[in-house]
Amino acid sequence: MAKIIRSQRASTSSVRSAPKKKAAKAAKPLPKSVAKKAAKKTDKKTAKPKPWTAEEVYEAFDRFREANPEPKGELEHLNPYTLLVAVVLSAQATDAGVNKATRALFAIADTPEKMLELGEDKVRDYIKTIGLYRNKARNVIALSEKLIAEFGGEVPRTRAEIESLPGAGRKTANVVLNMAFGEHTMAVDTHVFRVGNRTGLAPGKTPLEVELGLEKVIPTEFMLHAHHWLILHGRYTCLARGPRCDVCLINDLCRWPEKTV
Repeated sequence: MAKIIRSQRASTSSVRSAPKKKAAKAAKPLPKSVAKKAAKKTDKKTAKPKPWTAEEVYEAFDRFREANPEPKGELEHLNPYTLLVAVVLSAQATDAGVNKATRALFAIADTPEKMLELGEDKVRDYIKTIGLYRNKARNVIALSEKLIAEFGGEVPRTRAEIESLPGAGRKTANVVLNMAFGEHTMAVDTHVFRVGNRTGLAPGKTPLEVELGLEKVIPTEFMLHAHHWLILHGRYTCLARGPRCDVCLINDLCRWPEKTV
């Protein structure tokens, strides 16, 4: 008997046609004017700012001096010792917050001897509204002990000696040397760091780089008050958010590519 072989050819109706892929639309080129503007904006943000000239630096600080001839630090203190303690307490805290806590403290303990007599527990009670107050109270007592044991109860007058005290770093030493002893030091806090970088006056990746850069470019006649002018400028004008470029004394000299004037 003959073997019946069925056809393997599928019927047309049983074959599903594969979906056709849509051709990707070609990106529409930006209008030349828009593309040019975008490229210019990118270049403006990434381009390295031109360094300030000596004449521009002098002009900037001359304006600061004219607007505020005798700038003062905002930390309240009675003598070099209370200034040292106030600066140590100001780490990660506002000057206003430190002042509020130290007014009563310094009224009864304005020397290392009196601070030791008060004791760590009571110091802690006075400064408990300040951040990290437990560790700071410990440092205040420890630095007071060291001042008495090694420096005759007096604040030393060299950076290395001040930095050797518990809780005191380079910034603390620079503030004390400048404000208590009239040294031409540059204390770099967050405000000075921001101003130095944003304006292009002394760009740097670390506070020390900014410090050394500022010391290099600022004329000697301005150095006594320079760090106060820069701190106040950063605190009240060159703000971290929403800088007030419209009232900035040096907006025409500033190298910041995003300034609003």
